[in-house]
Amino acid sequence: MTQWSDFKVLPGVIEAIGLLNRTGICVVVISNQRGIALGLYTAEDVRAIHASFQKMLQASGAHVDGFYFCPHDKGQCNCRKPLPGLFEMAVADFPEITAASSVMIGDSKSDIEFGRRLGMTTVFIDGDPQKQKPGAETARELADLRYPSLFEAVNGLLAHMPPRE
Repeated sequence: MTQWSDFKVLPGVIEAIGLLNRTGICVVVISNQRGIALGLYTAEDVRAIHASFQKMLQASGAHVDGFYFCPHDKGQCNCRKPLPGLFEMAVADFPEITAASSVMIGDSKSDIEFGRRLGMTTVFIDGDPQKQKPGAETARELADLRYPSLFEAVNGLLAHMPPRE
């Protein structure tokens, strides 16, 4: 994916993010973008996709509080998931975030390993089997919870969350 026209928002994602926003939960997106290191696209391409997604969300009354991405190849940094660097960047911007109070929702082994290493609750999005990433079976087994979509994950998590003060 190198441009906005390649970006596909899955059903329920905008609604799920909006629900988190209305509940007062900070929404942070972290991603590995190895394609930058491989020369397939630029960091500016990724930022442009994030900006377009944010604009789409805002048109629906939702937003992402922060986007963080690793532009490096494997073994070159501390920010490539499952390493903690992207979480550390988010905490620098949002000091109220703690690993203990965060939930990592993802669809890859590196997402779930990232959350587990930091002591977060982990949720595996067990979507379309034809589109799952390598390691999905391991991620499914390692995750604390599994849901078929982000929307169902957010609804499930919020249903079991203590009331916020």
